[in-house]
Amino acid sequence: MSTYKNDYLEYQIDTDGIATININQINEPANLFSIDFIQHFVEAGQKAIQDDQVKGVIVTSNRKVFMAGGDLRMLGKPIPDAQVFLNGLLEMHQKLRSIETGGKPFVAAINGTALGGGMELCLVCHHRIVLNNIKIKLGFPEAKVGLLPGGGGTAKAPYLMGIQNGLMHLLQGKESRPPQALKVGLVDALADSIEDLQAKAKQWILDNPNPVQPWDNKKHKIPGGNLWSPKGAQTLMGAVGNISKMTHGNYPAQKYILSVVHDGLQIPIDRALEIEARYFTKICQAPEAKNMIRTGFFGMQAAKKGKARPKAEPTYEIKKLGILGAGMMGAGIAYVSAKAGMEVVLKDITKESAEKGKAYSTKLLDKAIARGRSTEEKKNKLLSNITTTDDPSQMEGCDLVIEAVFEDPKLKDTVTKQTESVLAKDKIYASNTSTIPITLLAQSSERPENFIGIHFFSPVDKMPLVEIIVGEKSSDKAIAAAVDYTIAIGKIPIVVNDQRGFFTSRCFSTYVTEGMFLLEEGVPAPMIETLAKKQGMPVGPLAVHDEVTLTLSVHVHESNPSTQKTEAQERSYKMLKDLIDNEDRKGKKYGAGFYDYPKGEKKKLWKKLATKYNANTDTLPKDIVTKRIMHRQALESFRCLNEGVLRSSIDGDIGSVLGWGFPIYTGGAISYIDYVGIQQFVADCDQFKKEFGPRWEVPASLMALAEEGKSVHDFEFEK
Repeated sequence: MSTYKNDYLEYQIDTDGIATININQINEPANLFSIDFIQHFVEAGQKAIQDDQVKGVIVTSNRKVFMAGGDLRMLGKPIPDAQVFLNGLLEMHQKLRSIETGGKPFVAAINGTALGGGMELCLVCHHRIVLNNIKIKLGFPEAKVGLLPGGGGTAKAPYLMGIQNGLMHLLQGKESRPPQALKVGLVDALADSIEDLQAKAKQWILDNPNPVQPWDNKKHKIPGGNLWSPKGAQTLMGAVGNISKMTHGNYPAQKYILSVVHDGLQIPIDRALEIEARYFTKICQAPEAKNMIRTGFFGMQAAKKGKARPKAEPTYEIKKLGILGAGMMGAGIAYVSAKAGMEVVLKDITKESAEKGKAYSTKLLDKAIARGRSTEEKKNKLLSNITTTDDPSQMEGCDLVIEAVFEDPKLKDTVTKQTESVLAKDKIYASNTSTIPITLLAQSSERPENFIGIHFFSPVDKMPLVEIIVGEKSSDKAIAAAVDYTIAIGKIPIVVNDQRGFFTSRCFSTYVTEGMFLLEEGVPAPMIETLAKKQGMPVGPLAVHDEVTLTLSVHVHESNPSTQKTEAQERSYKMLKDLIDNEDRKGKKYGAGFYDYPKGEKKKLWKKLATKYNANTDTLPKDIVTKRIMHRQALESFRCLNEGVLRSSIDGDIGSVLGWGFPIYTGGAISYIDYVGIQQFVADCDQFKKEFGPRWEVPASLMALAEEGKSVHDFEFEK
């Protein structure tokens, strides 16, 4: 048996003349599709092709994950020379094509997840067999970080999957489990075990000594029809319209993917790969891709791994969790915690109310079963983890208690004291408040060092962000416990310092209030909503205000004890009080807010808005309306950084993207300032201050960064 290995792979030949390339990048946390790896892979492949004793090659992995994807550390950096970068891509394609056309069969024996560049490596092989394991994911997620598959995936996928399925996977970054991947043509066969995987790969090599790739086979027919078939043309035309509608031109990767598929299917594969390489070079220079890689990948990956937790603190394990309040938030927290395997005690004023909260988990699980995503056994196991009660003494023995009662300091004071009377003194108590300062609530506690804020977002089962708020006396132990708990339930934590509204609620409020101010100034409501969505906000400011209810905004204002409220706070409160008291418009929950909510019909903007606020399309230019909507959120986010509410700029980006849907292509609410151009942003805000009031005041630190030509990420906290 011939064998050799290096830092990237192991190569061996068995007695039957079957070579195996075992990917094992020992110096990396995972196998990655990189320039160095490709060089070694091609060398091993050519060695096999040139060896008369070798009948074919099995490509597999020595790790649980076949290949995680491309090396984003390289792609996230600036490209110093685009032509050199492009030439490198073209050379890579040429080398990989030498494997495809070398005359010997290569089989991908996919024993774990293969994404992005990992899946593209599998496409270089002539046949793909995957282990039938529900944990394995296959696909091209590049679009999720602002890229397109640049290792051949964009040009090749439609040949295997058809135009419709190919575009679905490429444009959406869709990932498939093995059975679905087989169904759509991304893989050719499933294997029941590692032994079966190897046996099937070996047999295919012996049965197919002269393989030809579909894109090299003139007789190959694209599944579902080629580009000019009725279905193919209709699919592509529909995709163009849908992408335009969904992205509003803010995400260039999707547009480039459509171009590669459209142009590439009409020409030989080598020319198609060249087109793909040119678009990939272009997208790698785009700010959108850099922003999405920095925030959407590296930032969120670091947060998921607990970057924010104090390093010296030991892991805080939560076996038993107490939840006070079984409303929408408490019920959601109970579900995600029980799903993570924790013993949950869900308390409310009555046992009946607590049972209603538990019923939320039942509803979610029944829905999952109906969709084939869960089983009765899993449902019963999860529900058995949730105990309902109306007895405060049941919080005894909990490692962590999360208070999720109504936003009333007096009520929170009562439940805190009740719970602390039975909770062990070394355990952690958290409040799920969205606006009330943690330091204020901690005054009810006899152990404020173990008191912390854990702010969830609704619906808890779907929203990935958790905002952890550190009070004046919160200890490192409490912070570590909150981060450990958040990671244990599969959420992404950011840690912020205490202030009314914290970070997310405070900055989200500027989105809805600026929408209100524009409305009051005569900008038509449809224009406000449309322009916000065109910039990438998921919902217009008026619609989302209805979702959270106008009455909640009034309650937050009235519960703020400060006598020095800002001009913006007083103005928005006055508008809301008028709508609630004089027009009986309270929000979606009540059937009437900025929108009407007729039963069985789509919501419609309230017709009286136009006359009430003297709507006129000539009030303000569209670009000013757009800038006011977006700039206001970014300016408030920077203020949070400047004041030390945020502990880092990346936390602001992550929090804004996951917390209230700030568009990821900008990198987030902090990075948006660089995206616009820091000098331009400051100049805009200065002008807005003159025209629209003091809420547009720019902090001196941001002015200094602009004057020095620095990035917003160069901000340094005063020592």
